[in-house]
Amino acid sequence: MFRTIPRAPLILGLAGLIPFLWGALTVLLPDLGLWTVRAIGPRFAGPYVMLFYGAVILSFMSGVLWGFASKATGTLAATGYALSVIPALWAFFMTGGGPSSAGMNLIFGFAGLLALDWQFARWGLAPDWWMPLRLLLSAVAISCLAIGTFL
Repeated sequence: MFRTIPRAPLILGLAGLIPFLWGALTVLLPDLGLWTVRAIGPRFAGPYVMLFYGAVILSFMSGVLWGFASKATGTLAATGYALSVIPALWAFFMTGGGPSSAGMNLIFGFAGLLALDWQFARWGLAPDWWMPLRLLLSAVAISCLAIGTFL
């Protein structure tokens, strides 16, 4: 399944998981979290790095979906453009209110993004390898956010 994903998007996508993985590790390994806070600051430890980065990624993915919508015409293009802004707006409006609610909302945001990815792929606007890549990346991001939210 993952052999169909071009090398560059796979490597860059996996590299893009580093802040999520680091945040989860600093939750699971409190000494690593303390070291991170002392060495580079609290924004880069625990759930905080995942929350900030998760909002950035949802916004980035809005841009990706906008690009997919630009391949369409007419009503489908208009629908695609309208749907493409949802992840960024979700990140903007739903990540306040403290780390627990922000974490839950990001989990829902990434699940919703996966549904949008599927729809754009169904419309033939995303490449064939898109969904295998998005499933992998979303599963890891959501798992890390769950660690930061529930542990």
